[in-house]
Order: sequence, then C-alpha cells, then structure tokens
Amino acid sequence: MLTLHTKIDSADTIDGELVLPYELREKSRQRAALNSGEEVAVLTVRGTVLRDGDLLKGDDGRIVRIRAADEATYRVSCSSPHALLRCAFHLGNRHTQAQVGDGWLRIRKDAVLREMLVGLGATVTEEHAPFEPEAGAYGGGHHHHGDHGHHHHALAPIPVRQKIHRPGEPS
Repeated sequence: MLTLHTKIDSADTIDGELVLPYELREKSRQRAALNSGEEVAVLTVRGTVLRDGDLLKGDDGRIVRIRAADEATYRVSCSSPHALLRCAFHLGNRHTQAQVGDGWLRIRKDAVLREMLVGLGATVTEEHAPFEPEAGAYGGGHHHHGDHGHHHHALAPIPVRQKIHRPGEPS
C-alpha cells in the first residue's frame, strides 16, 4: 500500500488525486482511496491540515494532489459588511470553523447556527461545496492559490480550554 507522508511545494508530475472532506483533511493518520481506487495510507505530521491543491509525496516517490470534497455547507451573506461582521463575530464566539470569502462566509451545515444567523439578518443558502476554513489564531496562515514560495500549514495545538464547535455537537 502506498504511504503518503511528506508535503511538498511543487511537482512536475502528479500521479493521483485524493479527494477528502475537511474533517478527514485534519487527520494525520488514516486510510483512504485515490480517485483511481488505489488504497493509500496518509501519515502526516500531527497537526497538519491538508488544503485543496496540497501535494503529498509517497514512499515510492509518487506525488498525489489533495482535493477538497464537496460537503454540506451554508453560504452566509448579508446586506452590509457590518451585518456580515456581526455574523462572523457570533460564529467565532462559538468557536465555529468558518471559511471567509469576498463578501460571504461558509460554515458546515448546522441547523442551530442557521437559525442564529437568520436571526441576525443573514441570508443562509445551503450548498454542496468544498470547505476551506480559516486556520485560526494558532494556525500558520491561510493558503492562497497563486502564492509562490514555501508554505507550511501545520496548526499549533488548540489550547486545552478552547473547544472548536463541530456541527452536530451540543453548544
């Protein structure tokens, strides 16, 4: 079985693609299947978050591109930047992972959060889309496609007292 273990910045040849939802791109130890059906082991440094487009090198030298799977999400938009900022504040106050776009936010589908956001005046649209949340205060920054240079996306451990809200868990 191919073992993928090293993040690299670029490659001349891509030998396969691995499509994973965000929840699995946060895991450092797992078995998965490439688009070709080949089973692989992913063994990355603890705390590594794989982003859409990241490259992993395998033990046999092959290179696999990571792709963000479409997931059940909500796209949050508002009539003003101030209203959107209020929504972002309330999501952050609940330690909810959020993707920040140009004039919108994206969160995982969660009925309780949807109700809160609608109550704040947001337009909440259900969509099946890749989820790429911000790395957070303890992360190594957000990956922007088109950037050139050396990228590390390892996240520092979340402090013990801080809990990240995951949809489906009680608040």
